[in-house]
Amino acid sequence: MSGNLRIERVVTAGVFELDGGSWDVDNNVWLVGNDDEVVIVDAAHDEKTITEAVGGREVIAVVCTHGHNDHVTVAPRLSEHQDAPVVLHPGDRELWEMTHPGHRFRDTEDGERISVAGTELEIIHTPGHSPGSVCLYLPEAKALFSGDTLFAGGPGATGRSFSDFPTIISSIRERLFALPEDTTVHTGHGDPTTIGAEAPHLAEWIARGH
Repeated sequence: MSGNLRIERVVTAGVFELDGGSWDVDNNVWLVGNDDEVVIVDAAHDEKTITEAVGGREVIAVVCTHGHNDHVTVAPRLSEHQDAPVVLHPGDRELWEMTHPGHRFRDTEDGERISVAGTELEIIHTPGHSPGSVCLYLPEAKALFSGDTLFAGGPGATGRSFSDFPTIISSIRERLFALPEDTTVHTGHGDPTTIGAEAPHLAEWIARGH
């Protein structure tokens, strides 16, 4: 990997709210960068904890893997205080507006590359958990940041508004399982996994449904 490129996990706790329900959740916030600059992947719950982990580094962008409130909680504040854009797929604009009405973000799209620490994160549009869900792929580190699209043990939930099970299965099969088997999957919640560990179970997931 380039220089001292590294991946750091920060775990924050809060509440996920959708469709009139609320659930206590722990979220993974991922910092990708080096000693000088960093990209924040998801802006969950607690600005202070994330800011402390960033330290004095320049924040290139606050990339939100999707628009659910627990992944964008403090995105506008981080954007303001770190002087960095919030990056979100426009497919999740409606979800974003539920949490941050009137706040702007910069649109991303499939295939965009975000430069940080001498390397590039590639945006992969993976709808299903939500219309604008994306994953970030860092081939140099054999790393994927999957948000809530893929977890250890299966796809993200699709039983609520704005989600669709056949779509998330298609995204995982066609986009994520095309990646090398030794790619580490850094998930939005819980422990990491690998593409190789999850790919053999696709038929089981389809059989059990969402």
